[in-house]
Amino acid sequence: MAYRLPSLNALRAFEAAARHLSFKLAAEELSVTPTAISHQIKGLEEHLGCPLFRRLTRALELTPQGEALLPKVREGMACFAEAVAQVHALRPSARLVVVAPPSFASRWLVPRLQGFARREPQIELHLSGSARMIDGGEAPGAPAMEVRAPRGEVPEAWIRYGDGRYPGFRVERLFMPEYTAVCSPALLRAKRPLRTPADLRYHLLIHDDTIPLPRERPSWAEWLQKVGVTGVDASAGPHFTDSGLAIAAAADGLGVALLSRPLVAGEIAAGRLVAPFDTAINRNFGYFLVTRPESSGQPAVEAFRTWLLEEATAGAAQPSRHPVTS
Repeated sequence: MAYRLPSLNALRAFEAAARHLSFKLAAEELSVTPTAISHQIKGLEEHLGCPLFRRLTRALELTPQGEALLPKVREGMACFAEAVAQVHALRPSARLVVVAPPSFASRWLVPRLQGFARREPQIELHLSGSARMIDGGEAPGAPAMEVRAPRGEVPEAWIRYGDGRYPGFRVERLFMPEYTAVCSPALLRAKRPLRTPADLRYHLLIHDDTIPLPRERPSWAEWLQKVGVTGVDASAGPHFTDSGLAIAAAADGLGVALLSRPLVAGEIAAGRLVAPFDTAINRNFGYFLVTRPESSGQPAVEAFRTWLLEEATAGAAQPSRHPVTS
């Protein structure tokens, strides 16, 4: 049987307008203009050959025809939604194995994965952390992407911290982090409070040695030179070979750490760390999504890629500095 039905958009506009008794609120809900809602309703009324609303001076009322139509439209919308949900439930689950640097995985990626799980519920993500995803951490002569997941699985995607030169792979930059001084808020109220860069002489400097190549590590000597502070031993203080440990030490009040802004953004937002100074330094390394060229078109890989690039772009636009206020 052939049905001569109005457009789905017109029915959605009618249902929203009838529920709110407002074209404006319906437009906000459906992310269109009130004029668009009005046009959809007018087209629906012309299709049915009768008015659905009484347009009063400052209000809308349903006509008897509109009141008769509304329950069945709602029922139809609910049936559509149920049918779509059933199709999604029947889609086969996809397994996606991803390897990333440990601190990036725990501090940046994991806090965002709830959004990915909601967006792609059919993808079964297996995430592993490996320090060998940082350039300079491989065994001599080892391929850049040799690292496998714990159960021996070959990953479909890698997140690599390095210079981005990985021949034979599809490489897409996520972001290039800046490094800035961060510390516990308690140091701002210490006996010798941290108010200016020169006050660092009274506090321990925490060193993050996560990057195996010394020339690519953020250096306190470079940071102090940039702010014009002398008389501070830039090499003194505890060293950590994992950013997560350096972040924990700074949050516990051990001293002041020079850390990647994206990795500490969550700690700053939660108030466990503050970034008291504007000055930041850059390195040549960045975070890159690395996939095989032949994986292009694989639904799970492409879904993760699209989501991750969106998150990286959104994250880069979020300021993470919490300045000292007087």
